[in-house]
Amino acid sequence: MQAGVDYIGVGVGALILNDKGQVFMGLRGPKARNEQGKWEIPGGAVEWGETFEQALVREVFEEYGITVRVIRLLQICDHIIYAENQHWVSPTYICEIIEGEPCINEPEKCSDFGWFTPEEAQKLPLSVVTTHDIKTLLAEKKK
Repeated sequence: MQAGVDYIGVGVGALILNDKGQVFMGLRGPKARNEQGKWEIPGGAVEWGETFEQALVREVFEEYGITVRVIRLLQICDHIIYAENQHWVSPTYICEIIEGEPCINEPEKCSDFGWFTPEEAQKLPLSVVTTHDIKTLLAEKKK
């Protein structure tokens, strides 16, 4: 059985901000689980026995070789990918890098990365969940 397809999967996302207010995102590679060719914040599936925050820290380190600190929960959303018949429930946390410089550790899953203002990010082809996250971040900035 496959998470997200045969049953609703649980994944986490790290909306990593730098001191300029830019968001760190990766470009999903050709062998990524879903949404290939879309820009997305780092994250992945929660493994049995992990808390959301433990899974987030593990996934970010595995994918990009950086250690993050969770600041706060941004939101929880349904990550429904109708074209791929997938459904994930995804909490997103605002984070900051506390150690390391980003690099691509899983080139089959990620082909590029960069830092973008939320306004720049809105103009990119984003994953479903990252679209929600950027909209929420921008709405918070307006308050």
